[in-house]
Amino acid sequence: MAVKRINPTTPGQRFRVANSFAELTSDSPEKSLLAPIKKSGGRNNQGKMTVRNIGGGHKRRYRVIDFKRSKAGAAEVKTIEYDPNRSAFISLIEYSDGTKSYVLAPVGLKVGQTVESGSGVPPEIGNTLPLSEMPLGTTVHNIEMQPGKGGEICRSAGTSANLMARDGKYAIIKLPSGETRMILSACVATVGTVSNPDHSLVRLGKAGRNRWLGRRPRVRPAAMNPVDHPQGGGEGKSKGGQARSRKGIPSKGLKTRSRTKQSNRLIIERKKKK
Repeated sequence: MAVKRINPTTPGQRFRVANSFAELTSDSPEKSLLAPIKKSGGRNNQGKMTVRNIGGGHKRRYRVIDFKRSKAGAAEVKTIEYDPNRSAFISLIEYSDGTKSYVLAPVGLKVGQTVESGSGVPPEIGNTLPLSEMPLGTTVHNIEMQPGKGGEICRSAGTSANLMARDGKYAIIKLPSGETRMILSACVATVGTVSNPDHSLVRLGKAGRNRWLGRRPRVRPAAMNPVDHPQGGGEGKSKGGQARSRKGIPSKGLKTRSRTKQSNRLIIERKKKK
């Protein structure tokens, strides 16, 4: 992927850094793989706002993504497409029997290329196979945490993990956060890095683009009154002490993971602090 700067013909364009979408090959999605999306606007079944800063936005349709890759055999890559519901690009693949499905597109995947899934598959870009059959050092994404459940880890743009070692029935994976953890070797993962790695470089340029994405304005806690937030009030610009949520729970560094969580035993090294 590449980003492009826009000529400053308007104030909103002056600081905008946009995605060039050079990798995309189609702008019309596969109709059989679309599903409706119902927007809540942050309201519950009583119509009361339960989540702030959500509402509006352009109408979308969900692309049904095959995170399990459970269908064995080879499939041809038909298109690389934009997905409004995620930061990564997606790819339409078609199997020899005519079945079509959407998968996350890794970096380097080309139209006309063949991808495979299942046991005994070579560890090449876009192929999905069990961690037990991959060579050590392989870069992977869309990693399962439980066999057959479908990929849950490393699905956003530009992310990937490394297969470091094996220990009995477990594979040791180093995640993008710096965390090293054990995952069952029977779990499958896809070889490669998720597409659109420069997604973090995009700058929207104006508040209106945020509204198109369904994000409403957010008020800083320090700008609120004391009745509205623990960090509100004060004369002038006051720091407000430890950052807290509206309910008074400390944030920005407070550990929220349960000490008795069963999967703690699978974590070898915690993620690195920023």
